[in-house]
Amino acid sequence: MASIFSKIAAGEIPSYKCAESDKFYAFLDISPIGKGHTLVIPRKEVDYIFDMEDADLAEFEVFAKKVAKAIKAAFPCKKVAQVVLGLEVPHAHIHLIPMNSEADVNFRKEHLKLSEEEFKEIANKIYTEFQKL
Repeated sequence: MASIFSKIAAGEIPSYKCAESDKFYAFLDISPIGKGHTLVIPRKEVDYIFDMEDADLAEFEVFAKKVAKAIKAAFPCKKVAQVVLGLEVPHAHIHLIPMNSEADVNFRKEHLKLSEEEFKEIANKIYTEFQKL
């Protein structure tokens, strides 16, 4: 059975697309801890990131790096954090989060409540920057 992330990448469930390739897909987290909080997934369903084939994992990281550069351009910050966690969805994924301090990557803090228009604006900013790379 396909994971919710596979369905998102296939367009079966709506998302706020930030970037994509034939192998990977990036979209906004719908419960973000900061503006620009993006999830990056492989289109091929793999539960655990470290079960990915070496070549696929390397390509995944390179794709995530490009998305991180787009996020940093769209939302100027000191760095873009990369976090791999989450047991809720059995599909490998990376969280990319703009940060100016380590406190910006605290998943226990209150998550942002954004409107659909805000989500669209954020995704469009990242997508536009990604296209420039």
